[in-house]
Amino acid sequence: MKVLVTCPPMLRLIDEFKPIFNAKGIEIFCPDVVQTLSVEELKSLVPQYDGWIIGDDPANKEVFAAGKAGKLKAAVKWGVGVDNVDFVAAKELDIPVTNTPRMFGGEVADIAMGYVIALARQTFLIDRGVRDGKWLKPSGISLADKTVALVGFGDIGRNTAKRLLAVDMRVIAYDPYFQPVEGLEVVQSAKWPDRLEEADFIVLTCALTPENKHMINAETLAKTKPGVRIVNVARGSLINENALIAALGSGQVHSAALDVFEVEPLPMNSPLREFEQCIFGSHNGSNTVDAVRRASEKAISLLLDFLGVE
Repeated sequence: MKVLVTCPPMLRLIDEFKPIFNAKGIEIFCPDVVQTLSVEELKSLVPQYDGWIIGDDPANKEVFAAGKAGKLKAAVKWGVGVDNVDFVAAKELDIPVTNTPRMFGGEVADIAMGYVIALARQTFLIDRGVRDGKWLKPSGISLADKTVALVGFGDIGRNTAKRLLAVDMRVIAYDPYFQPVEGLEVVQSAKWPDRLEEADFIVLTCALTPENKHMINAETLAKTKPGVRIVNVARGSLINENALIAALGSGQVHSAALDVFEVEPLPMNSPLREFEQCIFGSHNGSNTVDAVRRASEKAISLLLDFLGVE
């Protein structure tokens, strides 16, 4: 039996997991992946394997159909986000697929909170300046009593809310499935984009769906308080980057911390690169050794169950 692994964080620690596969007599293949493989690459590779641990690759109907025509019996999406996986097609083709939810809510929330602090105090600009021989002293803003529009109140959103409340920020959560949570009773709830004008920060922690694609756009940005700061640790396509670029240029948006983008890696010719007040990540919010180990072990366990391997 053979398994394909295309998730970069898991691949970087793959030597830890090889003994698990070896003990089951399973051969694994680990291609060189920066962020994702292409559809054509996947159509060539996937049919050769009984199981597939998916990263952020385009696991669409074409790929699953190619897999079904070959050896593919089951797949697991490593991590929480599943917008890249066509579950309907997989079900139609009788290929069981699942993900690994609630694996790293704390880790992504840590990154979100770090970005909030960095945008408030511009620590990244100070670092760049000192490295260049400058001695910058930008005036930041205090976090206490500032309001955060927190989009998404699942595992990551709730963990982010805990951190925001710990520094005395006010939190308005936007989630169609919002439920009050013990210990987070002070978190308010609103329907997007109501009350957006109250927000000093917008923090995106939600899943990407057809309904919320480009929820940050010219219209919603026009509703915001001038100088709002934006953090995205969810999915790049939640933001219309052209609208964000225009709002950064006008000053409507003070700055942004983006761990994710509409196109990844961020193209060298992206106008976003012109804004020194922004922080850019590499879709790396969940990547700690502890979280990767936890999610990978869960993905392996789920896949072995699907494949009937004891």
